[in-house]
Amino acid sequence: MAAYQNSAALKAAVELELFTVIAKGNHTADAVAAAIGAPVRGVRILCDFLTIMGLLSKEGGAYALSQEAGLFLDKNSPAYFGGATRFILDPQLMAPFWDLAKIVRTGRTTLAGEGTVSYDNPIWVEFAEAMAPMQFMASLEIAGIIAGDSEMDVLDIAAGHGLFGIAVAQRNAKARVTALDWPNVLAVATENAKKMGVADRHTLLPGDAFAVEFGGPYDVVLVTNFFHHFDMPTCEGLMRKIHKATKPGGRCVTLDFVPNDDRISPPAGASFAMMMLGSTTAGDAYTLAEYRKMFEKAGFGSSEAHTLTKSPGTLIVSSKAL
Repeated sequence: MAAYQNSAALKAAVELELFTVIAKGNHTADAVAAAIGAPVRGVRILCDFLTIMGLLSKEGGAYALSQEAGLFLDKNSPAYFGGATRFILDPQLMAPFWDLAKIVRTGRTTLAGEGTVSYDNPIWVEFAEAMAPMQFMASLEIAGIIAGDSEMDVLDIAAGHGLFGIAVAQRNAKARVTALDWPNVLAVATENAKKMGVADRHTLLPGDAFAVEFGGPYDVVLVTNFFHHFDMPTCEGLMRKIHKATKPGGRCVTLDFVPNDDRISPPAGASFAMMMLGSTTAGDAYTLAEYRKMFEKAGFGSSEAHTLTKSPGTLIVSSKAL
């Protein structure tokens, strides 16, 4: 019942840049307090609590970062993704879980409209900005699987930060990427494409994936962490639309949290269904068998699963017959 305190402690430490301050050599509560301009009592209690959590160690009154905290929570680390707390612990996303019983009784989120997938929801701008560091390594791994070296037209649906399409364009100099998302979200993807040197092969398709015309046809359609927001009939409808926009022999590449058939393992894939229960009207975490059935009904010939080492998600490559 007290697990919320762990979340609050981590969020506070990130906001205070406490891990970064300790990494710079401020190892005592007094030194940390002076560096962040806060009373010693609160700093000491927070640091002790983070030590109990395993994010810090303490010896003789001196605190040090754990290996994980040093890698992921020090702002000067190239692997820093402490900013993800902005999205994961956003009050809007957390609010439904304070009345989860009501959601279970009614079968739908307490969020307004269609939940997080309501039209042009600004929370996805925050997602694009905050979550990109967590997806960077996964985007490189996925590009290694699908990019190849021949000419390729790629549609990146619900592109968000754009890293998955951008990584393909970086790896394959002949790849051209069309990023589809809300206009305000695409602004983030555009900046990332510029930073990563592929802006000349990165075009925008603003709008709703269910309403906008895809154009194409495409060699690859990327659908990363998107299908889980909707019920199976809605997913199948989008898959049919993707099938029509895909070249013969082309592929729909899905990244998602995929539980085993028992729906309780692996933990990351199976527990993601709870996030969908709280934040959407009909979303879920679908098994590989369910994905294969949906893609088959949409016209795709086969769906091959790839276990990733840089992501808790599963990559599903569904091929269109020649």
